[in-house]
Amino acid sequence: MVDYLRILLGARVARRDERGASAVEYGLLVGGIAALIVVIVFALGDQIQGLFQDTCDAVKTGSGTSATCS
Repeated sequence: MVDYLRILLGARVARRDERGASAVEYGLLVGGIAALIVVIVFALGDQIQGLFQDTCDAVKTGSGTSATCS
């Protein structure tokens, strides 16, 4: 009977440990995704800015107004 209780308590402790490990794993995953976004923004930032500027210029010419792009 004592062994049975020891096994039950051990299973409870193991379950609690898994929750903490999964939180750490999620934290690492979020950190990795954030790092990937930063790398993509630095690598493609100028190209994306150029696309937005081209679109803004096309809208300004097509509308005939003196809109500003900011």
